[in-house]
Amino acid sequence: MPHALDGVSVLDLATFLAAPMCATLLGEFGAEVIKVEQPGVGDDLRRLGRPAAGGAPSYWWLVEARNKKSITCNLRDAEGQTLMRRLVARTHVVTENFRPGTLERWNLGWEDLARVNPTLVMVRISAFGQTGPRREQPGFGRIAAAVGGLSYVSGYPDRPPVTPGTPTVPDYLAGVFAAVGALAALRHAERTGHGQVVDVGLYEPVLRVLDDAIAVYGGTGVLRERIGSGTESATPHNHYRTRDGRWLAIACTNDRMFGRLLDAMDRADLRDDPRLATTRQRLAHRQLVDDLVATWVGGRDAEEVLAALARAEVPSSLVMSVRDLFEDAHVRARGNIISMATAVAGALAMPGVVPRLTLTPGEVHAPGPITPGQDNEEIYGERLGLDSADLARLRGRGII
Repeated sequence: MPHALDGVSVLDLATFLAAPMCATLLGEFGAEVIKVEQPGVGDDLRRLGRPAAGGAPSYWWLVEARNKKSITCNLRDAEGQTLMRRLVARTHVVTENFRPGTLERWNLGWEDLARVNPTLVMVRISAFGQTGPRREQPGFGRIAAAVGGLSYVSGYPDRPPVTPGTPTVPDYLAGVFAAVGALAALRHAERTGHGQVVDVGLYEPVLRVLDDAIAVYGGTGVLRERIGSGTESATPHNHYRTRDGRWLAIACTNDRMFGRLLDAMDRADLRDDPRLATTRQRLAHRQLVDDLVATWVGGRDAEEVLAALARAEVPSSLVMSVRDLFEDAHVRARGNIISMATAVAGALAMPGVVPRLTLTPGEVHAPGPITPGQDNEEIYGERLGLDSADLARLRGRGII
């Protein structure tokens, strides 16, 4: 079956998560992704998180380095840099997430690589981007969530700000936004013959997904504060606990949905209550609304509540754990969790490919490479013409 990005080659110089995630997404749709790792030790993601069974790298690595080939190279060495420039000459996209200036010191910056390949697209993800007064500062996902404004609005008003979800959500967001940028830049390069840099600060996708908080502050001076698990612009739009101890998410974003919720609750008597008549009125009486819904939900088991909400077509769901995801019929039907047999870790479960393409769907054909540099002979030998003596010498010098 053909893939959307057949013929596209990606050289992944990055480590950990954000820029490697960009390369992984491209690889799921057919791009050949060559992962460059440190000689001897490999990428740090191999050791991050829980190790897989059988002495394999971490589960995280096996999932997020999927579909990639692995080579090793010492980027600090002049001979290693020469190898990379030779590979770049046949590459469409390079991904990297070093601090700005690092690759320039290694003679692998944009100007160096563009001279070798003028149509190159270079994806550069760093904590604060390639420009600005904080460009050289380090940062990870937790810092990006804090800088981007998301942590400030996450949590309860009488408690400290929290990092929403996991600290790596900003890394995944940056990888997705960078992949969009890479595809746009590739299209431009196809039309014009000119490559370019895709520059993403790790905090920037976080800032981009703050819905209307920036526009509201800019227009009114109103600063969004933490309000717990509720939502700024609608209520009821929260999590509610059932009698049997499950948590449900209910989201009513307009008057019509709220009317259907009243039907599900068998509370037609509240339709004429002026405090509940419009979204604006309900927001002014947020606690009243949440208490009404919480009381109704809390008096019933989750199955009963969900059935009543489904009949009334009220958007709702169980707040699912990972275990719930494995057991959910819809998740199974959509192939959102797939399983792959591996030689060292057994059956490996992982998220499926997103998004779905009807004619050229993405696929996962291999877990993350088990051994750093396992594809050295293929890439350096077949692609660059190095023979076994060359490879042995490079290994002996610690170049690969």
